[in-house]
Amino acid sequence: MLRVGLTGGIGSGKSTAARRLVEHGAVLVDSDALAREVVAAGSEGLAEIVETFGPELLGPDGELDRPKMASVVFADPAARDRLNAIVHPRVRRRSDELIAAAPADAIVVQDIPLLVEGRMSAFFPLVVVVHADAEERVRRLVGSRGMPEADARSRIAAQADDDARRAAADVLLDNSGTPDELSAAVDELWARRLVPLEENLRLRRVAPGGPPRLVDPDPQWPAQAARAAARIALVAGEHGLGVEHIGSTAVPGLPANDVIDLQLAVRSLDDADALAGALGEAGFPARPTITQDNPKPIDPDPAHWRKRYHGSADPGRVLHLHVREAGSAGWRYALLFRDWLRADEAARAEYLGVKRQAERRCGDDSDAGRYVELKEPWFDAALPRAERWATESGWRSPLG
Repeated sequence: MLRVGLTGGIGSGKSTAARRLVEHGAVLVDSDALAREVVAAGSEGLAEIVETFGPELLGPDGELDRPKMASVVFADPAARDRLNAIVHPRVRRRSDELIAAAPADAIVVQDIPLLVEGRMSAFFPLVVVVHADAEERVRRLVGSRGMPEADARSRIAAQADDDARRAAADVLLDNSGTPDELSAAVDELWARRLVPLEENLRLRRVAPGGPPRLVDPDPQWPAQAARAAARIALVAGEHGLGVEHIGSTAVPGLPANDVIDLQLAVRSLDDADALAGALGEAGFPARPTITQDNPKPIDPDPAHWRKRYHGSADPGRVLHLHVREAGSAGWRYALLFRDWLRADEAARAEYLGVKRQAERRCGDDSDAGRYVELKEPWFDAALPRAERWATESGWRSPLG
């Protein structure tokens, strides 16, 4: 099963995208609909609201008078918190029931308007944000919903801003154009990303990567790494001692393969092994490392025997996760080289030349191990220079 977080600001077209996903076969869990359901006439939720806020919030039909409720909580954070304490736990329980009832191979889309505000992104293997500029959203709210312009602007201002949503988005669906254009974008998302991601998750399979191809630095790499790191840290819990973005995509200005490398620090490899199943469920299945039966590891780094290795199930984001003991040689080595390359322009240029040569020699060979092997002699020769830089600069690893 794949759980997708879907969000977007009011008037962005999120509900239109959700309907199209349902047409493809997604199971929709709509938080707004559930919020209405759990306080419907005769419900325990509505009874608690009346007890808390007074009987004047009941309409003549026995339903909650939503405009009155909104007027009570909109400008009163304490009242809003009391209302949320009544509604949100019930919505979560009902959501859990619907998800539990979905088929094992379902793509469950959870439509959550306040996903970003609630800092829920890390709970989903993939977050989709539907975006439209604020002025376009105002136009839609005024024209389609008959909302006064001042109210529309006030509601937009009360939600997360566009930058916060972009930072949370694994997929940003631009809905500045026509409904047909949005439908086409959803169709492509479904076929190219959601369907294969669900299958990879269910089978605990890493999405394949291609041959090494150096590309110009992508300004989105740090945000992509941060989103994945948050998911990994959530899964790791007390077993984890921190997640760091390592490798070439962690070095600003350095051309690199479009691969995010992350390092999860753990106290021991027993902790790493204890996390393997949960990491797989979160979208980071295990990959083989060196064993007696598999003498050639996928990633033959200088400390392969001190780590566990995972990849990403998401075909839209190639990712390598290195799980190492905090304080081990391999753990320190990865952090030292990253920070040295960040600080030393000449070393970056030298390393880029090595990378380009390895890329040419690999050609169309997609074996990641071969690419790493070709670069290892440079790392071995450069290590004393990196160590001198560490001594001279007073460098310390994140854990001291």
